[in-house]
Amino acid sequence: MDLDTGNNAWVLASSALVLFMTPGLAFFYGGMSRSKSVLNMLMMSFSSIGIVSILWVLYGYTLAFGVDQGGTGLIGNLDDLGLKAETTASVTAGLGNFAFIAFQMMFAVITLALISGAIADRMKFGSWVLFSILWITIVYFPVAHWVFAFGTPLAKGGVGGNGAAAAYTKGTGGWIVSRLGALDFAGGTAVHINAGAAALALILVLGKRKGFGREAMRPHNLPLVMIGTGILWFGWFGFNAGSALAANGVAGLAFVNTQVATAAGLIAWIGTERLRDGHATTLGAASGAVAGLVAITPACGAVTPMGAIAVGLIAGGLCALAVTLKNRLGYDDALDVVGVHLVGGLAGTLSIGLLASDTSTGSANLRGAFYGGGLSLLGKQAIAAGAVLAYSFVLTLVIALVVKAVMGLRVTEEQEVTGIDQTVHAETAYEFAAVGGGVSSFGAAPQSAPSPARVLP
Repeated sequence: MDLDTGNNAWVLASSALVLFMTPGLAFFYGGMSRSKSVLNMLMMSFSSIGIVSILWVLYGYTLAFGVDQGGTGLIGNLDDLGLKAETTASVTAGLGNFAFIAFQMMFAVITLALISGAIADRMKFGSWVLFSILWITIVYFPVAHWVFAFGTPLAKGGVGGNGAAAAYTKGTGGWIVSRLGALDFAGGTAVHINAGAAALALILVLGKRKGFGREAMRPHNLPLVMIGTGILWFGWFGFNAGSALAANGVAGLAFVNTQVATAAGLIAWIGTERLRDGHATTLGAASGAVAGLVAITPACGAVTPMGAIAVGLIAGGLCALAVTLKNRLGYDDALDVVGVHLVGGLAGTLSIGLLASDTSTGSANLRGAFYGGGLSLLGKQAIAAGAVLAYSFVLTLVIALVVKAVMGLRVTEEQEVTGIDQTVHAETAYEFAAVGGGVSSFGAAPQSAPSPARVLP
């Protein structure tokens, strides 16, 4: 099959947009953290780019998208180690295989980086690196196969993916997409539920920060948070619309749905804040936008624009309420990964079972309950979400315990109090000339005046 240069160009551009999301996430998390650990947050995101990119080429792609040899739909094969089977001539449905490989690589990168927001201020960087290698291999690559590997294409070429206009041999791909038949257009399960469940397991093993529940641990730089949010919003169009794997009408639908759901999530969050707290905040606006982005990710190819607005409103309100659970239940999710990504991912994935429209899915058999489809699709969505949540949580718990036994997870109390940037990375984020001509490190200094935004205890 000949290469479709238009589709190839769109997927390559989308790949770059998705990569750009990880630095955006670094700024988003960095601004939400305390000034003495902002560089550590940036390092965890950027290290994810380095670690995952290499592992993806070595064995990640073939495990995630290799043809399922055992017939279980659980994992791919090792036939394409180092991408040795790929050539520039290999295409599926007009899309070059290397373009698809690059696109899915960026998904793996940001999924790992998402976890880091939950563990701000207290995890050893070396332990994070070891955890990253184990988690991406044992958890993400298999789950990506479940959700994204459609199986053996009937057209000659490589392995296709989300939205590809190729037919696939039934039962040769991941069990969620090829056997169960649940819908996940761009990664509500494989990315957001996966990362959110992993974050919860990791923080339960890691423990709370010093002063959690007693000290106000406020975001140190809200403008940086807003910059990160803007980059995430921009890059997410590649994440969602790019998952059509073609410059077609489905990509256009996903683009519009992504925009309106994000806007609705923002409005719902600050509206909830206004009713609950008496004021709307910039941090709330940023968090609401991200909640809308998370929730529409699995649903952007299945719902109408009006349905997307409903998804955003639901997610923005639910996630605004969910972030308060850490205070009531006593787990230290530093930057609300569980409250936004796990809860938002669940909301978006399950909403498909209610709001999926055949005008969007293109099939009368893929309709939600509100469109006359009954509860069958909702049941499939619940099974997919529950399976990914359980697998990620249990395996992450095991990985965290192993890393803790091998090299420990936490920095020392002195390092945590002084600041992980200064004590682990030998750097500080901010340097200001003192009145007497000396230099003070803002990164290790006491926190500035309280912010009007919500406290992240």
